[in-house]
Amino acid sequence: MFGQEAAVSGIIPGLTDREITDEVRTAFLDYSMSVIVSRAIPDVRDGFKPVQRRIIYGMNEMGMYPTSPYKKCARIVGDVMGKYHPHGDSAIYGTLVRLAQPFSLRYPLVDGHGNFGSVDGDEAAAMRYTEARLNKLAMEMVRDINCDTVNFNGNYDGSEVEPEVLPCRFPNLLVNGSQGIAVGMATNMAPHNLSETIDAVIAIAKNPDLTPAEIMQSYLPGPDFPTGGVILGRQGILDAYQTGTGTITIRSKYHIEEMENDKSRIVVTEIPYQVNKANMVTQIGQLVRDKIVDGITDVRDESNKEGVRVVIEIRRDCIPEVVANNLLKHTDLQVNFGIINLCLENGEPKTLPINALLRDYSDFQVEVLTRRTRFLLKKDTDRHHIVIGLILAHDNIDQVIAIIRSSKDDAESTARLNEAFGLSEVQCQAILAMTLRRLQGIEQDKLEAEKQKLEANIAEYNRLLSSRDNIVDLLITELTELKEKFGDRRLTEISDAAADIENEDLIPQKNIIIALTKNGYIKRVDDDTFSAQHRGGRGITGMKTVGGDIVKLIVHTKTHTDILFFSSLGRVYRLRGYQVPDSGRVGKGMPAQNFLNLDKEEKVVAIVSCDDYPEDNYLLFVSKKGIVKRTSLRQFASIHSNGKIAVGLKDGDDLFDVKRTDGQAIISLASSNGKLVSFMEGDVRDMGRNAAGVKGMNLDDGSEIVGATSSLEGDKILVLTTHGYGKISYAKDTTITMEDGSTRTYDGYRLTSRGAKGVITIKTTSKTGDLCAVRAVNGEEDLLVVTQSGIVIRTPISEIKIAGRNTQGVKIIAVDDRTKVASIAIIPHSDEPEEDEAIDEAAEEESPASAESEPVVTPDALDD
Repeated sequence: MFGQEAAVSGIIPGLTDREITDEVRTAFLDYSMSVIVSRAIPDVRDGFKPVQRRIIYGMNEMGMYPTSPYKKCARIVGDVMGKYHPHGDSAIYGTLVRLAQPFSLRYPLVDGHGNFGSVDGDEAAAMRYTEARLNKLAMEMVRDINCDTVNFNGNYDGSEVEPEVLPCRFPNLLVNGSQGIAVGMATNMAPHNLSETIDAVIAIAKNPDLTPAEIMQSYLPGPDFPTGGVILGRQGILDAYQTGTGTITIRSKYHIEEMENDKSRIVVTEIPYQVNKANMVTQIGQLVRDKIVDGITDVRDESNKEGVRVVIEIRRDCIPEVVANNLLKHTDLQVNFGIINLCLENGEPKTLPINALLRDYSDFQVEVLTRRTRFLLKKDTDRHHIVIGLILAHDNIDQVIAIIRSSKDDAESTARLNEAFGLSEVQCQAILAMTLRRLQGIEQDKLEAEKQKLEANIAEYNRLLSSRDNIVDLLITELTELKEKFGDRRLTEISDAAADIENEDLIPQKNIIIALTKNGYIKRVDDDTFSAQHRGGRGITGMKTVGGDIVKLIVHTKTHTDILFFSSLGRVYRLRGYQVPDSGRVGKGMPAQNFLNLDKEEKVVAIVSCDDYPEDNYLLFVSKKGIVKRTSLRQFASIHSNGKIAVGLKDGDDLFDVKRTDGQAIISLASSNGKLVSFMEGDVRDMGRNAAGVKGMNLDDGSEIVGATSSLEGDKILVLTTHGYGKISYAKDTTITMEDGSTRTYDGYRLTSRGAKGVITIKTTSKTGDLCAVRAVNGEEDLLVVTQSGIVIRTPISEIKIAGRNTQGVKIIAVDDRTKVASIAIIPHSDEPEEDEAIDEAAEEESPASAESEPVVTPDALDD
């Protein structure tokens, strides 16, 4: 019949022709509506999808109350499937399992006995092994169901009846949320705290015109998930409350614990809703293996019946807050939850704002209470009518008995009782239904008491039904009682913190000290680690050194400041202050090669701290042979991880130091034999990065540059020798007035052209040692001195007296014969200097020979 049209109706009687496209369209729409209405979308009134409703109702009909014994889940599934839900047993059992899981529902409704799965994604045991019964809260779902509170319909084959909706005496839809995928639409409603939700229902019952913003601000701040966690930000919540859709970010709850050996660990105690904990732990391990997240040495799941505990151990040189932030970005430790408040309202799928959800539930409960009240009114009215008849019969018991005995059947008895006492047919039937013994034994007092109670109830029911406000008041009372019985504290915190946080935002801004050893070990400590001591103190251990290593450089900076590292090969690298590892006061630090892409023989020789890179600022490079070069700071604003060329060095010469200047400063260079030269920065022209520079100081044979400073750092010159002697001199000739009114003039350092040999800045002897450091100061700072063995002393510069240029100075730090001063730093003043104390235990072990300090020499005794 190919190529020919044939009418189906002509082949098979009783059938009609129809276009297949029309038939498919109609069939698919019918299927879609069936899925939406009868399978996947919850009802706004009780918050249940049909399978959930049928399970709870079926268990109630089976008498599986909280006080009843557990029954096999297979029996429950079979009963529900056979009577109400003619679908697969696996779907029914899966729903039953979820109703019992405390990590899936904020308030579980089924009391499960056996293995019902876990937050790690473990499947529940087979239904033939597990048992269940309703819990106390589930009984509130079916309370008053026999009081004509809801409509009943026939089941799939008409052999049973089932409720259209459960009375649901608490707002289950909002309290437990709901998830479902229908055809062309889906729902994903978040759970909420019972106490807060009831408060919101009460508020909306009193004032139906409340806005979502008002509800969120005063009653319902946001979702409350069964697994806890932290909701970041409130805008997503407000969007969901106002429009019915919105996205919120849920972060795990964790804290950081300090461990031995300066290590730390991140301990996760709560995870986001619907996150598989086992998969999350696997994610973390995979990120470590793929080197996407650095600094993790171990991951363990120590969770037990007490709760979640995932331990993530952090390498000593890493900042745990930064590691945690990276994990939040790359794992399910932080997830987004998309809220879709889609539910059935009057049988139609609608996406509703929070005030509409609350109002629909409130209206439904008013209807439930109204129907219950009418039911109870009719029941008590009918009973009152019968009690009136029984009282009348009691008052005429002998005559009533005589009429009943003398009548040939019930119809005659009814007619004669009605004729004699005016009793209705219902009253007569109630009397006739009683045996003679019961009829004779009726107690007048009990009947009168029951009559009065019934009349009081009838009056109360009529009062309630006389006004909707009265029903609302009753609803508020019952909800309040339910809140007191089942309410609990909120599990999920709501934070105003941003969901996406840069690692740097997690690092507190504070002053730090960075130290570097000759062998390339680097560390940082807070600048308050070393409290101020009086001049001449012996200090405390500030950095352990190993195998003859000595402290070479220290610089005072901040955690959020750029640190430029200049190498022996003339290259520059950059880190932020917080990226330098915090190794504690006595820790030896970590190799700089771990953080900077240094070549094998390349070492850091200078460190500069930069907050910004203005065009009128410069970097002044000083070599050990007195060569200087000036380059614009802007050329170092961008530095790649592998560094860039900073200065060209001549053969046999090494970079000594780098200083930041403003183009107008006075530059001072000092040599190891105690001489200092000062010249204007403008004498050194601006050069490119590859240039080597010009001569800044003419050195004597055997001497080298040991200090470089500028007038930007202060108007006085502080010098220090290898044996701990130092002093402060005025940079320029200065006359001061003494307390007795006399004047005193101090020689300064005259300006020369660059390339001069300079003048004596301190008398160096075998006792003082060679000059090793020079800094310009204002006199109000603190001096931080580090020895080659790692001993640190912090002392107020104000305690160092002003001395003449050509003097020996005074003892700044007591240095024993086995070590020397390695480096100094000028840092902000500490208010409370400590009393001089003996060196700490760690320092005693390293410097036992320094038991006594050398006598202090006053500046006056040393003046020329």
